[in-house]
Amino acid sequence: MTLRARGLTFAWHRGAPPAVAGVDLRVGPGELVAVVGPNGAGKSTLLGLLSGWLRPAAGSVELEGRPLARWPARDRARRLALLPQDAAPLYDLTVREVVAMGRHPHRGAWAPLDARDRRVIAAVLAATDTSDLRDRPFATLSGGERQRVLLASVLAQEPAVLLLDEPTASLDLHHGVEVFRHLARAAREGTGILAVTHDLNLAALFADRILLMDRGRAVREGPPGEVLTAATLRPVYGADLAVVPHPTADRPAVLPAPEGPP
Repeated sequence: MTLRARGLTFAWHRGAPPAVAGVDLRVGPGELVAVVGPNGAGKSTLLGLLSGWLRPAAGSVELEGRPLARWPARDRARRLALLPQDAAPLYDLTVREVVAMGRHPHRGAWAPLDARDRRVIAAVLAATDTSDLRDRPFATLSGGERQRVLLASVLAQEPAVLLLDEPTASLDLHHGVEVFRHLARAAREGTGILAVTHDLNLAALFADRILLMDRGRAVREGPPGEVLTAATLRPVYGADLAVVPHPTADRPAVLPAPEGPP
């Protein structure tokens, strides 16, 4: 199942400069696409448009060739999942209950969990290293633990396309890498994944394609080695960056360049 955007444009109010300006994007089955760029580049706004939370002023979003707005809410939720920044349940739930919320689109109203639901929940808890937290109240978790539980909840939705806004926020290095490893594994199994991230090196290591944004516009899109170059990144980030070969992978690594001799 493919999610496709054409010419997306959006401004937060009349007369404001566009937060997203004429962006085209495609996320297909089995792809992990990373969206990167500095603060204010329009990354989260783009995600809101792709998920249907925001309505574009111009352009279109289609899921499986059908305008996103024409999908019934429950059918869309079975196919498209979003993990926004700072998401949190409104009620005092246990971790297992939070993750079980991801199964709602697959069940009737008030229907109890069946054997398949329980298998999916157990699998995503294990995949996000949160099985040992399953009986803890969500409110007692650390920021990093909460982020992994929320990721487990959207994975339990078993979407064809998964949209994530900063999925490694609040995570330490180990768990940040593990999250992207799981996303890459889910992509290999056929899920289309788009992840907004500030971490250029995680994007370089795991993404099939990278979209670099700046001031609402798409600067460049392509494989990591084509997008993450010093010549492309320096004008966008306004910093002197060095791009070098990763020591253990055939991917680039982005480093701050020293200002002068030590």
